[in-house]
This record gives sequence, structure tokens and C-alpha cells, in this order.
Amino acid sequence: MRDHIPVVVQGSGRRARRAGLAGVLWAAAELTVTVGVVVLLLVVHQVWWTNRQAVAAAQEQVRALESDWARVPDEPGPAEEPAEAVEPVASASSGGEGGGAAPSGPAASAPGRAPAAKPPARDRAYAVLRIPRLGLTVPVAQGIDKRAVLDKGYAGQYPGTAGPGERGNFALAGHRNTHGEPFRYINRLRAGDELIVEVRGRRYTYVVGKVLGETTERDVGVIAPVPRSLVKPEYGYGEPGAYITLTTCTPEYTSKYRLVVWGTLKS
Repeated sequence: MRDHIPVVVQGSGRRARRAGLAGVLWAAAELTVTVGVVVLLLVVHQVWWTNRQAVAAAQEQVRALESDWARVPDEPGPAEEPAEAVEPVASASSGGEGGGAAPSGPAASAPGRAPAAKPPARDRAYAVLRIPRLGLTVPVAQGIDKRAVLDKGYAGQYPGTAGPGERGNFALAGHRNTHGEPFRYINRLRAGDELIVEVRGRRYTYVVGKVLGETTERDVGVIAPVPRSLVKPEYGYGEPGAYITLTTCTPEYTSKYRLVVWGTLKS
């Protein structure tokens, strides 16, 4: 009988290797698409959904404050906590806080002026900031903690700074992007624009005077009782008064620098 000689088909191993490589590439492509979708969903959540949540919650807080004030308009505000050292200019985008020396606490109330309302416990909303030019209405809380205040879409008052209507510097921080981004467009404010602060039974109107487009996160001079930049001393004020300061991050979607808007209390 004739022996059977196996027939070797040329190229079968090569095709198998190609099929294996194609499978690996297909799996890698699927993984890349999956990761991309997850990242996209995270971005949408951070940029869009957190904004919706924070804006809705902040507006509900404004309504709650207004309703409470309407029920008991003449009730004095809660007692003020002991003054704390002023913290450096916070990151209104990331919530970080810079280091460095801090300026002194708030100045005394101006002679002859009605005492300003006392802020409540830390992290609680106690006032409402309105900026007509921007169509902005936002609650104001004590402190600049990221999770407890800023991520709620609130403006946060730097601890140790003056209260609304007081002599000194009523200094606020707010997010530029995400989490309600209340201070996103404060770069559009111009001299003469009004910044209105309402506290139970009281209304204080500040007028924008100066804007510092960019400074470092450690420039604590911008929230001093007499605000003046330590980095750019040509920006700021030289005499005691009743000031308001708005701080946020710049450029947008970063926390590299700080944008600052100053105003003075309208007499």
C-alpha cells in the first residue's frame, strides 16, 4: 500500500496569526471606546449635571431665606462666631486654599451706621447676593470650604472679613466653572455696576470700582480690610472704607490665577 503523505497547507499559520492580531486590535478598540464613553459621561456630570443640581439647590436656598425673612422680618440674626484669621485667596474652581500670611480681621463698624446683621454659624447661608448686570442671585454662606459651601453653588465669605455693610472688606469667593459657577461672568462687571447684598431686613448696595484681571492664589492683600494687591500694588485702595471683594479662578476651567472685583458701599 502506498503511504499517505500529509499535505501541508502553506499560509494557514499566517492567517491564524492575522486573525489573532485582528481580535486583539478589535478588543483594544472596544476598550478605547468604552473608556472614552466613561470619560465623556464624567465630563458631562461634572460640567453640566453638577451645575443643574447646584443652581437648583442654591435658588431653593434663596427662596427659603426670603420666606424666612418675610415671616419674621425684624428678628435679629444669630450671634456672630468669634473672628478667625483671614484665609488666603481660595481656589473658586478647585476649592483649594493657598498658604502664606493672612491679613488682620474685620474693622469695627462705621460710627453712626446701623449695626450690620451678624452672620450665622459657619457654612450656613445667611445672605443673598444679587448682581443685576449678570442676572445673578446667589446665597452667601460663612466660610470657603469647597464641599460645604462652594460646591453648593453658594458664594462663600472669607472667615474674618467684615460683614455686609460694615467697614472693612466683605470678601467672597465663588466657583468660576462647575457646581453652579455663580462667578463665571464676573469678568464682565464694569465700574458703576451694582452688587446688592440682602440680609434679614437689611439691604446693602455696593458699586463696582476696580477689577484685577489676574493675580496669584496667594495674593492675600486683595481681601485685606483695605484691599490692595501685594503682587500688583497699583491695583487696590489706600484708605479705610466699606468694601466688597469677589474672587474666582482664571482662566476658565483652571485654578492657576485669581480674578478679583472690588466695590465700595453706596452711601
